Amino acid sequence: MERVEQLFSGLWQDYIQRLCPSAAQVHDLLTEEEPLLNDHIALRTFNLPQVGLDRLAAPFIAIGYKPCGRYHFEAKKLYAEHFEHPNPLAPKVFISELMVGQFSSLLQQTVRDLVKQVPEQAMHDPAFLYGGRLWDLDYATYELLAAESEYAGWLAAHGFGANHFTVSINQLEQFTEVAEVNHLLRHNGFEINSSGGEVKGSPEVMLEQSSTMADRVEVGFNDGVYTIPGGFYEFAKRYPKEDGELYSGFVEASADKIFESTDAN
Repeated sequence: MERVEQLFSGLWQDYIQRLCPSAAQVHDLLTEEEPLLNDHIALRTFNLPQVGLDRLAAPFIAIGYKPCGRYHFEAKKLYAEHFEHPNPLAPKVFISELMVGQFSSLLQQTVRDLVKQVPEQAMHDPAFLYGGRLWDLDYATYELLAAESEYAGWLAAHGFGANHFTVSINQLEQFTEVAEVNHLLRHNGFEINSSGGEVKGSPEVMLEQSSTMADRVEVGFNDGVYTIPGGFYEFAKRYPKEDGELYSGFVEASADKIFESTDAN
């Protein structure tokens, strides 16, 4: 687990410093006697060979992770897979990629031009997973991409890093319901993603989720610093299957709405 902990430590530090500074406050609000259990993280990328899902999965597979589920989000034009480690305490990893070829020729060419700037050597060091943007970008190009795909704009602006971490509600003693966590967060000034309802999923699909809306963070572009949506914090409650083991997969309909936590608000 040492290599797992090292990788997730790098991802967490980048997440709370660059993408979601408020996560540290949420973390403190929910921490009890035991350290919080991270249910999963999510990473975003483009489905181009230099930076595709397989490239992001490779460092996790090298430390024991295995692919466990595939997901399609047709409206958002995304494909995703999730990965699990043999040690159940290791967080699950959810990696999605934008199906670039399904977009306008302008978006396709713009994204290809960005990805061409990625040094191949950078992709060989697992630290690229939290290395941020590996290309130059001006604000007008960000706006152009975001107008066609919020996901494309977000990824172009932030590059690689954990889009979100996820508190496992199953291990909490003070709270047993997602709605209770949402209430605490709202009371402390956090906005909850209400797309598809504040609590997404149900006991019937064996997973309930919610999330904060993304922090507004400052990002440096070629032509100045602008404030745009960054990362967010998610909360998940898993239900037992017939064999008593907790369901470990993801629900497409719920994940589809969780993606909208980074919509401009």
